[in-house]
Amino acid sequence: MESVAVLNVFRPVPVGKWMLPHNVFFWSKHGDPAMMWARFRKKTRGCAMRCGGAGDGLGSMEEWEQQTGKEGEMRGKQMGKKGSVPGIVIATVLATLLCAAFAQAADPIKIGAILSVTGPASFLGAPEAKTLEMVVAETNKKGGIQGRQIQLIIKDSGASPEKAFSFAKQLIDEDKVFAIIGPSTSGESMKIKSVAEEGKTILMSCAAAEAIVNPVAKYVFKTPQSDKDAVLKIFQQMKKMKITKIGVLSSNTGFGGAGKGQIEKLAPEHGITIVANEVYDKAASDLTAEVTKIKAANVQAIVNWSIEPAQAIVIKNARQIGLKIPIFQSHGFGNIKYVDAAGEAAEGVMFPAGRLLVADVLPKTNPQRELLLKYKKDYMAFCSGEECSTFGGHAYDAFIILVKGNRKCEVHGQGGGPDRHREPQGLRRDRRHLQLLPDGP
Repeated sequence: MESVAVLNVFRPVPVGKWMLPHNVFFWSKHGDPAMMWARFRKKTRGCAMRCGGAGDGLGSMEEWEQQTGKEGEMRGKQMGKKGSVPGIVIATVLATLLCAAFAQAADPIKIGAILSVTGPASFLGAPEAKTLEMVVAETNKKGGIQGRQIQLIIKDSGASPEKAFSFAKQLIDEDKVFAIIGPSTSGESMKIKSVAEEGKTILMSCAAAEAIVNPVAKYVFKTPQSDKDAVLKIFQQMKKMKITKIGVLSSNTGFGGAGKGQIEKLAPEHGITIVANEVYDKAASDLTAEVTKIKAANVQAIVNWSIEPAQAIVIKNARQIGLKIPIFQSHGFGNIKYVDAAGEAAEGVMFPAGRLLVADVLPKTNPQRELLLKYKKDYMAFCSGEECSTFGGHAYDAFIILVKGNRKCEVHGQGGGPDRHREPQGLRRDRRHLQLLPDGP
């Protein structure tokens, strides 16, 4: 039996000499080249594409800047939508912040990272930490940034907002880092958002909730695509499947709550009625009671929103009680370990994801294929054969954006940089330069 997962398409967005991701997804029926169906095989732990198409997990500053005559970089997934781009990482904005930050950073340059290396969100934080260790080692081997080595300071929050808050204070006040990458989860990111603002320190979150960057904060950015866009993509697919009545399950976390809120907000606009809505504990080991309530409501499909291992339990318990309806997961399902945990029950589960998961079978003409395959190869070599996930890409993007931002400072003759606490007035001004690539593969 094969587990089928739907993968979406994320498009890069050009901003001047930068290319940033545009997380508008493209879904279609089986056979349409804009849709990717991946077969997750438990034995091979691999992906194979059933039909042609385009999709991305990590984006590439290299491929993007090749289009504009610049050198390369990778990105995972950045939020953004035409007409509504609060908090998007725009190069000119980061240049202002980064020039200032690097100007006052002592040798070595200190970069902090607050990640859920252990705990319920370790499937996110662990690959993010390993990715950062890998890219920092590579950068230092090549001479660092402007001749200075990078000192990476990783703090394991265990997905605890309280620990993340304490670590953020420590990194800013004691370690005096010029930027923080992470946290891994939305709840943690929301918890330390004010700390970064007050400390005038760049925060590059690896979490997805739109609330992290909306409303816009001067020093807070994020690399993953937003929960709002993931919900919209799921609803678009439901429309094609003529699904109008759904049951919603979500974890009691920042990510779960934010996704639940977007589902409730957007459902009426897309002709979707929520007839059952259950919230479960992130540490739950049995969710039979919750899925039984969903079954009793006679829904046509389930949407489950979480990033913890419990999301795999939802799938198993639903199938165990005889529910054969479609199950949609959030973009937080983008790690093969979740598929393994669900086992045979994962067959048929659909979720929005990116090209990285099927990089091996992308057409050779796809501009991101080479970079994605290199990342996968490098990561597996660095991590003794461990498979990469889209979550590691979030950290990769954050780091590369910081590095490229500093090089942009150097290009503009600001290697010394202005005062790091200079207010980034360019944020609102430069948002209007966002451009979107046309839809389609």
